[in-house]
Amino acid sequence: MITRFAPSPTGPLHIGHAYSALLAHDTARAQNGTFLLRIEDFDSTRSRPEHIAQILDDLAWLGCTWDAPPRMQSEHLSDYADAIDSLAAKNLVFPCDCGRKRIFDTGAKPGPDGPIYPYTCVARTMASAAPTDAIRLNLKAALNHLPAQLRYMNNDDEVTILTSKMPESIGAPILRRKDTGDPAYHLTCTHDDALQNVTHVIRGEDVAPLTPIHVILQQLMGWPTPTYRHHGLITDATGKRLAKIDKSKSIASYRAEGATPDDIRRMVGLPA
Repeated sequence: MITRFAPSPTGPLHIGHAYSALLAHDTARAQNGTFLLRIEDFDSTRSRPEHIAQILDDLAWLGCTWDAPPRMQSEHLSDYADAIDSLAAKNLVFPCDCGRKRIFDTGAKPGPDGPIYPYTCVARTMASAAPTDAIRLNLKAALNHLPAQLRYMNNDDEVTILTSKMPESIGAPILRRKDTGDPAYHLTCTHDDALQNVTHVIRGEDVAPLTPIHVILQQLMGWPTPTYRHHGLITDATGKRLAKIDKSKSIASYRAEGATPDDIRRMVGLPA
C-alpha cells in the first residue's frame, strides 16, 4: 500500500487537513505501507513558502512521518507540460480563452467542476495557443480512445463511469490554467499518483465528484487507477465545511493555545 497527503500551500492547515493527513498516515502505518507527502504548490499566485514551512512543521508536530522527501510540484512543471504534449499528439486537448462570464453567458449549467463548458473553442488548434490560454481536455474526442464504461473502487464500492455521458455532465476539464499558465489540479494529482505508484488515494468526499475526470485521464495516459477512499469532512459547530477560504481555525492556532497532538486527534474522531 502506498498512499499520500497532498496539501496546497495557499494557507495554513486546519483540523480538516489534520484528519485527512492522520487518516492516510495511520492507514499506511497499520498496513506496513508507505506514506508520502506531496506539496501541491503549482498555484503561482497563491502558494507561499511560509505556508509550506508551516505545513511541514504542523504535520511533524501531529506525529506524521513520510517515507521519502516531499515532492514539490513547482519543481516539476515540465513533467506536466510533457503530459499535455502527449495528449496534444492525440488531438485530445485544445486552447481556450473563455472567461467564466463568457461561459455563463452561454447558459452553461453548473457541474462538478464549475460551469459545464460548451466547447466554444474546440475548433482551435494547439498551434494557436497563447501562453495565457487555458488548455482543456476534449472529452468528446476522448470518447474514441475510451471504452463505453470505466470502473473504479471508491469506499469499497465499484463505481461505473458511462464515458459517453461525460462531455455533457462535466464539459472539458482544464489541464492548464488561463492567464497564469499553471498546470491544473486534475493533471498534477493524477500524474503524480502514477509517478509515485500510489495505490490508495485517501481524501475528502468533496473531491469525489471529480474522480471520474481523474479516472478518464488515467485511462488516456496509460496510468494505473488507484483505489479511492473519500472520507467525510470535518465541519464547524454550524455544520459548515472547514476551508482555508473561510479562514477556518488553523492547527497553528490550536497549538498556540496549548492543544496537544492527542487533543487534535480527539477533535477529529481518531484514537489518541
